[in-house]
Amino acid sequence: MSVEQSAAPTVTTGGPTVLARMRGTEIRNLGLVAVLAVLVVIGAITSENFLTGDNLENILVSSSVIGVVTVGATFVIIGGGIDLSVGAIVALASVWATTLATQSYGPGMMVLCAILVGAGAGLVNGLLISYGRMVPFIVTLAMLVSARGLAARLADNRTQIVTQQPIKDLATTDVLGIPLLVLLLAAVAAVGWVLLNRTTFGRRVFAIGGNAEAARLAGIDVRRNTALLYVLSGTCCGIAAIMLLARTTTGSSTHGNLYELDAIAAVIIGGTLLSGGRGTLIGSVLGVLVFTTITNIFILNNLATETQNIAKGLIIVAAVLLQRRANRES
Repeated sequence: MSVEQSAAPTVTTGGPTVLARMRGTEIRNLGLVAVLAVLVVIGAITSENFLTGDNLENILVSSSVIGVVTVGATFVIIGGGIDLSVGAIVALASVWATTLATQSYGPGMMVLCAILVGAGAGLVNGLLISYGRMVPFIVTLAMLVSARGLAARLADNRTQIVTQQPIKDLATTDVLGIPLLVLLLAAVAAVGWVLLNRTTFGRRVFAIGGNAEAARLAGIDVRRNTALLYVLSGTCCGIAAIMLLARTTTGSSTHGNLYELDAIAAVIIGGTLLSGGRGTLIGSVLGVLVFTTITNIFILNNLATETQNIAKGLIIVAAVLLQRRANRES
C-alpha cells in the first residue's frame, strides 16, 4: 500500500516535468540560433569576406566533419559517459584506410575499413568501460594515446596520399548546390535523431544517463547499452575520417587533433548535461555551427592559434557555468 502511495506522485508529476524540459530545450535551441545571428553580424562587421558565398560554404563544410564526430559524442555524454579518444580514432581510421594495401582494393574498401576501425576502437572502449568497470575518462584517455601511437606506427610518421579519385570527389561534389559533405552530416544527424528520440535504444540512453542503477533495476542491460554507445561514437569517427580524407586527400596520424575538445564543447554549448540524462542532437549541431563560426571569425581576423585555443577554453567554462546555473534554477 505504501509503495502505491509513494509511486503515485511520481506518475502525476512526470507529465509537466517532461513538458517543461521540452520547452526548455526549444528555448535553448532558439537561443543558439540567436547566438548564430549575432555572430553573423559580428563577422560581417569585422571582416568584409565573412558573408561571401565561399566563406559561408567553408563554414558549413568545416562543420560537417566535426559535426559527425559530435553526433556520436552526444550519445555518449547523454548516456553518462565521456569520450576523449574521438580525434585519435579519426586519425587511426584515416591512416588505416590510406595504406597502400587498403587503397589497392578500391574506395569501397577504404570506406569500410575506416568505419570498421572506428567501430572496433569504440568497441574496445565500450567493453573496458561497461564490462571491465573502468572509468570512461581513463579508458578513453588511454585510447587517445594508443590510437595516435598506432596511427603513427602504421604510417611510419609519414603523410599518406589518397590515390582513389572517388574519395577525393566527395569533397568537391555538390547536390542541388549543397556540398555533399554537408549532406552527409545532415544524414548522420537525422539518423541519430531518430535513433535517440524514436527508438527504445534512445529511451534507454536517457535512462542510463539519468540514473544507471535505476535503469538496471528497471530491467535495462546497462553494460550492453553502454558498450553500444561507444561503438556508435567510434562508427561516427570512422565516417568523419572518410570525410576528412576527402577534404585533405591525405591520411595522417595528426588528423583529428583536438577534435575531442571541439566535440565536447559543441555538445555542452548545445545544452547536453555533462552528467548525462539530458540533451539534444539538434542543439549539438547548432553548437558545432556556433563553434565553427567563432573559429572562422578568429581566422579571418588573423588571431593567433594560441589566442583561439584560449578563447575556446573560456567558451567551454562559460557554457558549463551557464548550464549549472540553469540547472539550479530549474
